[in-house]
Amino acid sequence: MASIKIYAIAAYVCAIIFNTCKAAGQGPLPKFPAILIFGDSTVDTGNNNYINTLLKANFFPYGQNYPGQKATGRFSDGELIPDMLASALKIKEAVPPFLDPNLSDAEVITGVSFASAGAGYDYQTNTLLNVIPVPKQIDMFRDYIARLKGIVGEERAKQIIGGAFVLISAGSNDIFTRPFNLHYSFQDTMLDIVQNFTKELHDLGCRSMAVAGLPPVGYAPIEKTIQLATELLLPVDLKWVDNINSYAQSYNKELVKLLAQAQTTFSGSKIVYVDVYEPLDDMVKNPKRYGFLETKRGCCGTGLFELGPLCRPTTPTCGKLLASKFLFWDAVHPSKSTYRVIAKHIEKEVFPKFL
Repeated sequence: MASIKIYAIAAYVCAIIFNTCKAAGQGPLPKFPAILIFGDSTVDTGNNNYINTLLKANFFPYGQNYPGQKATGRFSDGELIPDMLASALKIKEAVPPFLDPNLSDAEVITGVSFASAGAGYDYQTNTLLNVIPVPKQIDMFRDYIARLKGIVGEERAKQIIGGAFVLISAGSNDIFTRPFNLHYSFQDTMLDIVQNFTKELHDLGCRSMAVAGLPPVGYAPIEKTIQLATELLLPVDLKWVDNINSYAQSYNKELVKLLAQAQTTFSGSKIVYVDVYEPLDDMVKNPKRYGFLETKRGCCGTGLFELGPLCRPTTPTCGKLLASKFLFWDAVHPSKSTYRVIAKHIEKEVFPKFL
């Protein structure tokens, strides 16, 4: 009996030491009362469930690795970056979509996602799929502010919005929808919209904003499928992947400059660039470092063209366990494991800038 007690005490002490060291290694995280999300499918936690669009993910096999194996409208096999960041910040475990008709007051107070899968910065990007453009998401935010004021009062609402962590993740769809008409001048259009959007957020009280750059869009399996089909139809070498990734890098450089300039004009605010290009690029080039076995196709179906309604309940997948070894879940969207790496990158590289 004595030996059991000694063992239990030793185990308890070891656990304390381990957790203390772990916490020390992570470093302190900033304190935010809420999290507010704008953008596209990378951060849409289910808003498209409640609008008239074909671009939805509220059916299996989406969500097969989400808690409870529930398809929530998230375009992945599990949680998205907003959920992971909210959990890391100890705000809550999942960020709900603002359009959820059952959204509780408690959820409103701690933050929501306004993002819409398929959305882009430019209005023309959103026409075909009938989704909510990023600039229009500001209208949803105004509705959110009104509801928040009704719950906690005007002064407390101002404090929550001013103290909230705001994440904007969009731009890829603007590129996806212009495969044959992508000019460098279009970057100016996107950047102007980003500038106006962040200014509107600032005017509405947001003071801690993080804006994601473009990922290496050319690595998406569907882009390679389009490239192959194009090469079969047109006997020319378009160097598709290299060019579209170079375009993304060029845009990101200009975005960094824009946000640096915005920082000088947004009084009392912090606006930070989020680099998602380099982490994803490294995952593609060094997959074993992250435990990936497959980087060229998604887990759903063939992994080369399936997404949204084409990745349906009858579509075979790589399996619940093997999904963690795939960089992509479908032909466009990263897997939960990939999002986890990016979320950790944000925790390490972005959050300290708000301390």
